[in-house]
This record gives sequence, C-alpha cells and structure tokens, in this order.
Amino acid sequence: MTEVPAQKPNNYLVWSILTTLFCCLPTGIVAIVYASRVDSAWYGGRIEEALNAAKNARTWTFVSVGLGVLGGIISFCFGLFSALLGI
Repeated sequence: MTEVPAQKPNNYLVWSILTTLFCCLPTGIVAIVYASRVDSAWYGGRIEEALNAAKNARTWTFVSVGLGVLGGIISFCFGLFSALLGI
C-alpha cells in the first residue's frame, strides 16, 4: 500500500495547456486529459489514481515539449538549407 501524501499532487494543467498551444497538439491533449483527472480523483478519495494521473500528465507534458523543440529544430534546419541552396 502506498503512503498517502500530505498534499494534492501537482496536476500540470497550466503546463499541459501551454504545451498544447505552443508545442504539440496531439500529445498536449493527452496531457490535458490526464491533468484534468488529478483533482477529481484526489478529492474523490482515489489517491493512487490521482498520483498516477499526475505522473502521466507530467510525462505527456514533457513529451509535448520535446516534440515541439524537435519540430522547431527540424523547421529551422529546413529553412536554413533551403536558404543556402536558394530553393
């Protein structure tokens, strides 16, 4: 059995919304879904479910940021190469 934390885990809702808007839409939506489950599970007494949802929200938020950064790097490289080649 897991020890109950003293306070509600961070739901990462703000971060998941920001990564959805600015980084990667599909994985950001997944992060928002998990983030929205944290509070309802916590206040419903389902502590383990809330902790798992918070962990998943954090993971998907980081995945969204990573994909956004990767997409930005790829776009920059294509722009740079097209400028150098005169396309």
